Amino acid sequence: MKALYLGFLSLVLSLSIYAAETGYSEHIQPIFTEKCVACHACYDSPCQLNLGSGEGLVRGAHKQPIYNGGRTKAQQTTRLFIDARQTEQWREKGFFDVLNPGQPQASLLASMLELGKAQPFAANSRLPDDLVLGVARKEECPAPSEFANYAQKNPHNGMPFAVTGLTDEQYAKIKQWLEEGAQVDWQPWRANSAEQQQIEQWEAFLNAPGARESIVSRWLYEHLFIAHIHFEGGDQKHFFQVVRSYTPSGKAVKQIASRRPNDTPGVKMYYRFVPVTDVLVHKTHITYAMSPDKLKHVKTLFLSDNWSTDKVPDYGAFSRANPFATFAAIPAQARYQFMLDDSEYFVRTFIRGPVCRGQIATDVIRDNFWVFFQDPQHDIYLTDSVYQDRATPLLAMPGQFDEISNLLGLWRSYKKKRNAYEKLRLKHYREAELPDWSHIWAGNDQALLSVFRQHDSATVRKGLIGEIPQTMWMMDFPLLERTYYQLVVNFDVFGNVAHQAQTRLYFDLIRNGSEVNFLRLMPHDVRENILNDWYQNSGKVKLWLDYTDIDDDTKSALGLPKRNSLQVFAQRALKRFEPINARPDPINRCRGAYCHRDGLTAEAAAVEQALARLAGRPAAGFKAINYLPEASMLRVELADGEREVYSILRNRAHSNVAFMSAESFRYQPGLDTLTVYPEVLSSYPNFIFNVKAADIPTFVRALEMVSDESGFRKVVEHWGIRRTHPQFWQHFHDLSEHIREREPLEAGVLDMNRYENL
Repeated sequence: MKALYLGFLSLVLSLSIYAAETGYSEHIQPIFTEKCVACHACYDSPCQLNLGSGEGLVRGAHKQPIYNGGRTKAQQTTRLFIDARQTEQWREKGFFDVLNPGQPQASLLASMLELGKAQPFAANSRLPDDLVLGVARKEECPAPSEFANYAQKNPHNGMPFAVTGLTDEQYAKIKQWLEEGAQVDWQPWRANSAEQQQIEQWEAFLNAPGARESIVSRWLYEHLFIAHIHFEGGDQKHFFQVVRSYTPSGKAVKQIASRRPNDTPGVKMYYRFVPVTDVLVHKTHITYAMSPDKLKHVKTLFLSDNWSTDKVPDYGAFSRANPFATFAAIPAQARYQFMLDDSEYFVRTFIRGPVCRGQIATDVIRDNFWVFFQDPQHDIYLTDSVYQDRATPLLAMPGQFDEISNLLGLWRSYKKKRNAYEKLRLKHYREAELPDWSHIWAGNDQALLSVFRQHDSATVRKGLIGEIPQTMWMMDFPLLERTYYQLVVNFDVFGNVAHQAQTRLYFDLIRNGSEVNFLRLMPHDVRENILNDWYQNSGKVKLWLDYTDIDDDTKSALGLPKRNSLQVFAQRALKRFEPINARPDPINRCRGAYCHRDGLTAEAAAVEQALARLAGRPAAGFKAINYLPEASMLRVELADGEREVYSILRNRAHSNVAFMSAESFRYQPGLDTLTVYPEVLSSYPNFIFNVKAADIPTFVRALEMVSDESGFRKVVEHWGIRRTHPQFWQHFHDLSEHIREREPLEAGVLDMNRYENL
């Protein structure tokens, strides 16, 4: 009885403390950041409830999902901070209140949290099979008046959903805050002096008068609008975005809410910088560095040459469809070099972003491949003005017109243009100098990129990571710019099925173009065999129907052997480009006795030596791969109290990736392999294993011994961190901390929507 009384007294005292301290910014948002933002952020927030800011919480929830690949009409945009500012405006758009301030008994937020608290799961237990997880789960978004019926039908669907929930203290804080009226205090941070000075300099540059200056500024804005910009000398937590505003520098920003960044603003507008004020989430945190030196470089790059224009392009559909024609006045060399300087950023924008769920792009790419870029001095589009004039009209892209009735007609028209361009390109490159190593750009450590697909998401990292992949890309300026415009600038996540289909189909052609461009480096008489390996079975239909012929006559000057040409190329490239290869990888490409990075302690080296046994082995002889998800994270606890984190990525093999559907018919599971690398190589971890360093050899042997699902389940029981693990959130957020320790500007909350129930 005494213990019960003391417990009650403690709760009363704690609530009295909360009554004085339950400010939203200081006490409530941190709870949401820890337990909710991992699911409730970006466009894939369940029920559009975004808990990364007070604005998102006050906006509330919506019954209509943003992702809908079958809608016949584009839906209204509901972008937080952009499409409305006042609560009443959001209500008019269909959002409903989840707070009900002052009446927590009627609050949908409180009810959802209470339901989750009332139905806890056993510690580290596997969730019931009938509890559907993942982004494909059908959303149920009950309004407050519908909650009772919802709870009765879905007793395990409280919040946080299907994961270790709030602590008693966190639950009490939120309840008390709701009872006090759920006030959302606003504590904006201010740019420091170094940031403010650079903002003023960049805004002055971007808003400078003159036709030449205006067209350059527009092109730069369209290439930076999605970036989280960090200024040299800035606070590590401070990031900005460049927007179009009704108001000039020195006045409060009033952002223009256009559907796309290249839609007409309709009024005189100004480029402005605004703080990124919501919680940083890794999937949308695509960083770009600015500095006084960068500004000086940009001015030199774009404005030092003797070019001029007296025409400012319009914002019509045809201008949006062909940026090569729209921005033809700007020297192509400047445009391409600007993109090359930060190529990792640009490839991230269309592989990792901007829409949080990337299957429109990712179902057309291999599970792992390397990307190279064509050197500007050997890109004919830059060096031959006659060819550029002939090619430019053929580079228009589909998606601006989304009439479903004319989908096939539109697609045939743009495919015809693209293939005419490929034929023109093939003819001119046959007459050009033979490609050698100088044709591959090697200007900085972003010249070599690795891409890993994890079903409907993907990761880009500079450096060549993993075993030598089956395919490689070499992108020139027309390929890089078209990919960026098609998947970032012109893509509308709210668009209809016709828009999305055109985007997907055209990106298939771009991927093919990047692969075919790479083939020019191979010996001419083996190119057809390599291409057939990339497009096996049904892929040959696409080679016949949609793609143009390759050049299998013009020789390469690389001097590669006919046998194992691609593997020999990769080995020579790794040696030649070693000074700029940001990520040497002895774990996955072990060729000797030492399969670990240099400079490690004996304990850490032994860990990597053991993990190397997992890499590169086909699933046909390594059954555990069949049960591993796309992106597992391995947290290794070292004896000194430190830890290392490794990504274990499953590379799914396909006969080809040339079609929009029926992926299962092209899947080759026996050829799946694993890539193991000491970084967090996904924004969407699918599972976490936590293993002491001394037990890593045992962990590896256990995986090697797996022969069926029950055997794999034993591995999970021993070392797995399930959603119900008491320390789930500590381990999950430690992945972000690992990123922060190594690359502080890249850190953000990871997404757990795809965390699996192993």
